[in-house]
Amino acid sequence: MADTHGEPQFRRLRTPRAAAVAGIIFGTLFATSIVLLGTSLPATASEPWVRSGSKITTALLLTPIAGIAFLWFIGVLRDRFGNLEDRFFATVFLGSGLLFLAMTFVSMAIAGALYAVSRHSTGSQDEIIYFGREVMLHVNNVYAIRMAAVFMISLGTIWLRTGLMPRWLVIGTYLLALILLVIVSFSIWVALVFPGWVVVISVYILTTDLHHSKDQS
Repeated sequence: MADTHGEPQFRRLRTPRAAAVAGIIFGTLFATSIVLLGTSLPATASEPWVRSGSKITTALLLTPIAGIAFLWFIGVLRDRFGNLEDRFFATVFLGSGLLFLAMTFVSMAIAGALYAVSRHSTGSQDEIIYFGREVMLHVNNVYAIRMAAVFMISLGTIWLRTGLMPRWLVIGTYLLALILLVIVSFSIWVALVFPGWVVVISVYILTTDLHHSKDQS
C-alpha cells in the first residue's frame, strides 16, 4: 500500500485472537504423548517396547506439533505483556521456556532411539534399553521439569507485578511451580502438571478476551 505521496504504508502485525488456542493444543497433545509414553515404558529393562510400538510412534508424532503450539503460547503471553514487559523477567521467561522445549525434544528423541533399538537390534538389548530409559527420565524429570517450574515462576512474578492476571491464578502458579521444583520423582506422570497448567491459563485468556470483545461491541 502507498499513501497519496507515494510513500509505502505499513500495518502493524497483531496477534490473532485464535492464537490463544495454542496453549490448549499444547496441553492436550503434550499430555496425550506423556500418557502414551508412560503406558509404554517397560516395567523392567528386559521387557521390549515392540508391543507398544503404535503408542510410542503416536507420542513421537504428537510431540513436535505440541512444541510448535508451545512456541505460539509463549508468543500469546508476550503479546499480553505489551509495554509492561520487564527485560530481566522476560529473559528468564523465554530462556526457561525454550530450554524446557529443547529438553523435551531430547527426551522424546531418546525414546525414539530406544524404540528403534528394541525393534531392530539382534543382540542383547537389556543394558541399552535400561541406560536409555534412565537418561530419558533424567532429562525429562530432573531438567525439563525444573525449567518448566522456572518458566511458571517468572510468569507468576510478571503477572503479580503488572496485575495482568488475578491473584488466585498467580498463587496457584507459584504453588505448582514450587511442587515441580522440590519434588524428586522419576514417574513420568509428574510431567502432566505443566500441560494442565498451560490449558488452564489458555482457557482463562480465551474467556477474558471473549468478554472484552463483547464489551467493546
